[in-house]
Amino acid sequence: MAAISMRLPVPRKAVGPSTARAGEKHLVAPGDTITTDTGYMRGHGTYVEEEKLIASVAGAVERVNKLVCVRALKTRYNGEVGDIVVGRITEVQQKRWKVETNSRLDSVLLLSSMNLPGGELRRRSAEDELAMRDYLQEGDLISAEVQSIFSDGAVSLHTRSLKYGKLGQGVLVQVSPSLVKRQKTHFHDLPCGASVILGNNGFIWIYPTPEQKDEEAGGFTTNLEPVPSSDRKVISRLRNCIVALVTQQLMLFDTSILYCYEASLPHQIKDILKPEVMEEIVLETRQRLLDLEG
Repeated sequence: MAAISMRLPVPRKAVGPSTARAGEKHLVAPGDTITTDTGYMRGHGTYVEEEKLIASVAGAVERVNKLVCVRALKTRYNGEVGDIVVGRITEVQQKRWKVETNSRLDSVLLLSSMNLPGGELRRRSAEDELAMRDYLQEGDLISAEVQSIFSDGAVSLHTRSLKYGKLGQGVLVQVSPSLVKRQKTHFHDLPCGASVILGNNGFIWIYPTPEQKDEEAGGFTTNLEPVPSSDRKVISRLRNCIVALVTQQLMLFDTSILYCYEASLPHQIKDILKPEVMEEIVLETRQRLLDLEG
């Protein structure tokens, strides 16, 4: 018979004033008045009624000069040029692949927007078009960069750098795109022995840190060797830490993930998802981040 985990009620720890963030965001619900000032520009997530700027979605108010918009707390991914994304191939079409990237519409990866195996630079031929399924097929996971946005909001991707391409062995975690912090780089080799790709679209890929970078593969040669047990444990712990951070609505970036990983070390991997343990390690992570900022 399967073992059942039983837990007694545990009193929650009081969150002291020291853990409150100094620059707390202005959160609004649909219908809330953001401002009655007339010297503003209306942005996304807002509408005007009786000379008042009112929120149309639940989220955080963001102000850039006179532009006021509301960034939704839970939303589909809205692509921006230069974003790093992780996506799954859903369909092979003529000279293009359709990619699921957690946005309203399927993204597109053109045959001409990708590196050929070996990084060869030449025009794409009919033979390349016939061999498309040898490069990428339905179900494959890829990392890519947003090249452009179509008029209907669909995203066009490219994998012209050798750091992008087909993903091999690892774990995919899907979170809200609003919880992924924008940074200069979204590829991180963590000192704990695993690497993460923090996709701006909310798809996070955790995988064993490769011993050496294969610069000649062009992003298509995947390592299918068995992953050692020690690496699998690190990946599983990182995955549960990311789930804990998301549950407690903490932004995801390399430092917050690493601090949460270190805070979770006294606990078993499976225990990280228990509510009281989750709250404890995320509280410690939040405190360390505040100390870092201070």
